[in-house]
Amino acid sequence: MLYLVIAVLVIALIFGPQAWVRSQMRKHAAARPDLPGTGGELARHLLDRFQLDWVKVETTATGGDHYDPEARAVRLSPENHDGRSITAVAVAAHEVGHAIQHAQGSSLFAWRTALARFLGIFDKVAMAILVTAPLVAIVTRVPAIGLMQFGLAVALLGIGLVVHLVTLPLELDASFGKALPILTGDGYLHSDDLPAARGVLRAAAFTYVAGALIGLLNFLRILRILR
Repeated sequence: MLYLVIAVLVIALIFGPQAWVRSQMRKHAAARPDLPGTGGELARHLLDRFQLDWVKVETTATGGDHYDPEARAVRLSPENHDGRSITAVAVAAHEVGHAIQHAQGSSLFAWRTALARFLGIFDKVAMAILVTAPLVAIVTRVPAIGLMQFGLAVALLGIGLVVHLVTLPLELDASFGKALPILTGDGYLHSDDLPAARGVLRAAAFTYVAGALIGLLNFLRILRILR
């Protein structure tokens, strides 16, 4: 019974944040014809307003809503790029917030960007080490080598989770240091819509953390298989 309770708590801890993020996005995604523009139109307007005309606004079918610092592009999902809703507007403002951070030379943004380039490589190397560790231990007949490989793989896979957690302040700043003041102070949203916008911006800030927790679950599954 204790193991069942622990399992339920672990599942809730891992899947709860992602479910909450999705529910917040869906909750405020209803079409609002009274809004002055779509998410894509607002993103373009804000970028031009902050003299970031060199930043493109694009739709993306994969990768989710994000700002690509290498391509200098705010990328929005079709529903947020073309949608006229609180979710579309808030998400667009959040991603523009990252573009503003980039333009302002945020050291935390530069650090996160530099590490993100290597996360895919780290994951692949870690998987290769985990898969080959038992074979190497058998061939060399030195269990210590297998343990060293295992420790290295754990460290590499843990980098992604650490990056997402450490850079949470960057996401919070994009939502509440950049996007929310713009939406509230400049009248892009009516005061009645601000609570909904705050909910979406909070969810946008925690999106990467929720994804990191799912990555942690996949890592635990791999460990179980190897055992």
